[in-house]
Amino acid sequence: MIDYMARQIQLWGKQTQDNLATKKVAVVGCGGLGCSIGIALSGLGLKSIDLVDFDEVSTHNIHRQIAFSLGDEGQFKANILKDIITKRYDKTVISSHIQDFNQFAKNNTKKYDLIFDGTDNIQARVDIDDYSKDHGTSWIYGSVEKFYGQVCFMDEAKFEEFFKVQQNPPQGITAGMVMHIASFQVLLGMRYLTSLPIQKDRLYHFSFDEFGVFQHKQFSLK
Repeated sequence: MIDYMARQIQLWGKQTQDNLATKKVAVVGCGGLGCSIGIALSGLGLKSIDLVDFDEVSTHNIHRQIAFSLGDEGQFKANILKDIITKRYDKTVISSHIQDFNQFAKNNTKKYDLIFDGTDNIQARVDIDDYSKDHGTSWIYGSVEKFYGQVCFMDEAKFEEFFKVQQNPPQGITAGMVMHIASFQVLLGMRYLTSLPIQKDRLYHFSFDEFGVFQHKQFSLK
């Protein structure tokens, strides 16, 4: 599959590409963020990607969840995403886990190189953070609301110390911002998995101001 990976090998060389084939990651949540994350990761040449999500596709999901189409309603998101990304590169082992993260964490014994957050609530992220700290695994947080979003490579910082656990009604989400945040999550993860430098425990906030100018701010969590 040298031709498949040719452009990546130009970036970081065959040794790094071969090393990627030993990496195992999990994507928790296969909705808007998880769809884009999974598809972007699928061609990276990883050893395995585990997809964790208990939910089924609903019509209102489809506009921003790019793996799904009309007619997929009622099917499990993780299974559909698995089928789609397997077709993109069949050397990576893709597994779907139809359960919530706590169930998955109790039953899973695999050691991951990195975990990607594709969930949509704070409590799930607290659970991911606790699991990651217990297992010595970093994870990449991402969230989207309206026209803004946040990303952070979580390493030593404790998630619950910076984010209040609360339940707020949905405020609407734009598909473009979902894909933007997921892409940035994957870029951070790609750099980490290929041993390129990144800033850990730094929160990136992306938004538009009142004049429609795109804004980017950074905050240290350490």
